[in-house]
Amino acid sequence: MSFVRYLEDKRYVIVLAASMMLFVTLMMVISSSGTYDAGDIFYTLLGCLILTAAYLVLGYARRYAHYHALNEITGNGDDVMVAAVPKPLSYEQRLYTALARKLHQAKLDTFRKCHEERKDYHDFIMSWIHEVKLPITAAHLLMRNSAGKSAEELVYKLEDEVNKIDHYVEQALYYSRIDSFSRDYLIAEVSLNQIMRASVRKYAKLFVAKRIRFTMWEEEHAVHSDAKWLGFIIDQIITNALKYTNQGGAVTCSLEDNTSEKRLLIRDTGIGILPEDLGRIFDKGFTGSTGRNDAKSTGLGLYLASQMAVKLGHRLSVRSEAGQYTELTILFPKSRSIYGKV
Repeated sequence: MSFVRYLEDKRYVIVLAASMMLFVTLMMVISSSGTYDAGDIFYTLLGCLILTAAYLVLGYARRYAHYHALNEITGNGDDVMVAAVPKPLSYEQRLYTALARKLHQAKLDTFRKCHEERKDYHDFIMSWIHEVKLPITAAHLLMRNSAGKSAEELVYKLEDEVNKIDHYVEQALYYSRIDSFSRDYLIAEVSLNQIMRASVRKYAKLFVAKRIRFTMWEEEHAVHSDAKWLGFIIDQIITNALKYTNQGGAVTCSLEDNTSEKRLLIRDTGIGILPEDLGRIFDKGFTGSTGRNDAKSTGLGLYLASQMAVKLGHRLSVRSEAGQYTELTILFPKSRSIYGKV
C-alpha cells in the first residue's frame, strides 16, 4: 500500500486532527485573557501538526510490512493461502482473519465433499458398467448359440437377462435421484400388502427358477410412506434375499405392530452375514464376505435402501447368522411428526 492510499484510509483521523487544531486556534483567539499572541498560536498548531504527522508516519511504517505481505498474497491470483496471511495488527483485523479462515475451511470442506462425491459417482459408474455388461453379454451369447433351442426357451432366458438390465438401470436412476429426494416424494397412507405383492410379482421368475418359497401375512396393513420409494427399498431387500438364498430356500415376510411403530420383517434362509460384517452392510460399496463377494455387485442396493429409509422417516436394521438366515427389518414410526423432518 502506498503512503497516499494509507492517508486516504486515515482521512477521518486527519479531518479530526484538523478540526481539533481549528478549535484550539479559535479558543486561543477569542480567549478573554488575551495572553496568547500569533506566535503562541503558530507554535501550538505546529506542535499539533508534528504530532499528527508523527502518528501517521509511524503508523504507516508499522503497517508497511503487513500491507506489503497482503499485496503479495492477493497478487498471486487463485493461489491464496490463508496460512500465509500476516499476523493481524488490530482487533478488527483479527476478526477479519478469523472470518477468512472459516470461509477458507468451509471452501475446503465443500471441495473435499465434491471430490469424494465425484469419486464415488465415478466408482459407481465403472462398477455399474461392468455389472450391466454381464446380462448384455449373456444375451448376445444366447442369440449366437440359439441353434437347437425352442423359441419359448430362448425368450424366457432373454427376458431374464433383460430383467437384470432393468434392475441395474432402475438402481442407477434412483442413485441419481437421491440428492434431489426432497422434491420427489409424497408421504401418504399406502397399502403395504400391495407394495409387497408388486415386488414379488416383479421377481416371480427368480422365485420360480430357484424354487424359493415366499410367504407373507394375510390381513391388510397400511403404513405412512411414499409408495414408489418404499417399493424400491423392498425391491433391494428382495433381490438381495434371492441372490444369496440357495435353491429350495425360503423368503418369509411378517409384520409386527405395537403402539409406537410397525415393523416389516423380511427373512431369507440364505448364506447369512458374518458378525464382523453386520455393522457395514449399509455402507456404500460394501459387498461383504462369506461368499457374498463372489457374486459381483455394486454394493449399492442396501446403501440406497438405508439412505432412502432415513429420508422417509423409517429405519432399517438387520439380524443374521452366517449359514442360517438374514433378516432385514423396516421400522415405520406411527408418530406423524417424524415425517415433517424429512
